[in-house]
Amino acid sequence: MKQTDGTTSGTESVKAADTTLQILEKVAFSQDPLGVTQIAQHVGIAKSAAFKHLNTLAERGYIVQDPVSTRYRLGPKAWLLARMAPSSDDIAAVAEPLMREARTKTGLAVVLSTPMARSAFVLSTLTGNGSIEIGVRPGSELELHASAQGKIFLAYGAKSLADNLMKRELRQLTQYTLTSATELLEQIGEIRKNGYAAAPEECLLGVNAIAAPVYDYRDTLIASVGLVGSIQYLPRENSAETIKTICELGADISKALGNGMFPQT
Repeated sequence: MKQTDGTTSGTESVKAADTTLQILEKVAFSQDPLGVTQIAQHVGIAKSAAFKHLNTLAERGYIVQDPVSTRYRLGPKAWLLARMAPSSDDIAAVAEPLMREARTKTGLAVVLSTPMARSAFVLSTLTGNGSIEIGVRPGSELELHASAQGKIFLAYGAKSLADNLMKRELRQLTQYTLTSATELLEQIGEIRKNGYAAAPEECLLGVNAIAAPVYDYRDTLIASVGLVGSIQYLPRENSAETIKTICELGADISKALGNGMFPQT
């Protein structure tokens, strides 16, 4: 909606910005270049509207269009922007050898995530050793209330994460997903006592996950690391050995990132 001065209203500006970012993220996290139809369907807008956003991103250098296939991929400015931002790759690089050890020991998939305002953002994954692959892709976002890693951020992260979540309806993904704010808060309290979180079949039926916090040298929560597997291999009632493995993995990654090396004043 245009204002009397010719500018766009705040609501429409925010909506347009959100749509543009959704498109950029879809292109960025796709393994292959995407066509405009795929992008429009993902965002839920008309192809003509998608073209406008794509043209703007292309003009600014954030995406490029292949002249032969007409599909879109990331452009040079997106790469430059990533180079200038603080690198989360450092966390993943430090964690990877320790994650590999845990994968070898348990045979389970290992996932490393960082906290976002409304989700747990998957930084790095190692698939399990089983014949059936269970895990999540880097770039995926996990629900805070329905994932083991998200619950770690609710328990140990900024208080605003839990406060803001409680203002929204808790989306039910399976019949086991916690949708009661009261029950979720009680579970968060238990997570703080126990040092780990679990989410058996809360995100996907037949799949369990258990996670622990990761801290940096400033004793700041910067990530969570989790083990993911089928209920068959990662039962609803986690064994003492599994709990020990995930807690030690979180502590070892934290130590590798300098946690505990510098006294806090």
